[in-house]
Amino acid sequence: MARTADLLGDRWTPLILRELLMGQHRFNELQQRLDINRSVLSQRLGVLEEAGIIERHIYHEHPPRVEYVPTEKGLALWDVLGVMWAYGEAWLTDEPLPVELVDQRTGRPVHPMVIDSMTGESLEVSTTRRRVRQ
Repeated sequence: MARTADLLGDRWTPLILRELLMGQHRFNELQQRLDINRSVLSQRLGVLEEAGIIERHIYHEHPPRVEYVPTEKGLALWDVLGVMWAYGEAWLTDEPLPVELVDQRTGRPVHPMVIDSMTGESLEVSTTRRRVRQ
């Protein structure tokens, strides 16, 4: 948990990842959508690239232009971000957010939650414990 918090532990990194995972891959797109300082964005993208969360892909040779694409490791963060979204909507605002997450195929709203990938069951803190691996 601490390592994940270190990776995502500032205001901008989860928002940058959200935009990348939602299809915004170019520096200018990210900068405009987030209204983020260019040097802050550049620094955060560097950290994500160094961590193996994103990769640079050249999309134009002359002048050289790159886009930032999530790796498999980056795509796996969607679960974390989705649950952060759901928590924020449920507990950190008094009004519905102006945007919602929807299933692309059906258009229905989705509500992220934590499940056990082995059983498909919802994980509840009251029924989950930790133990030392043997």
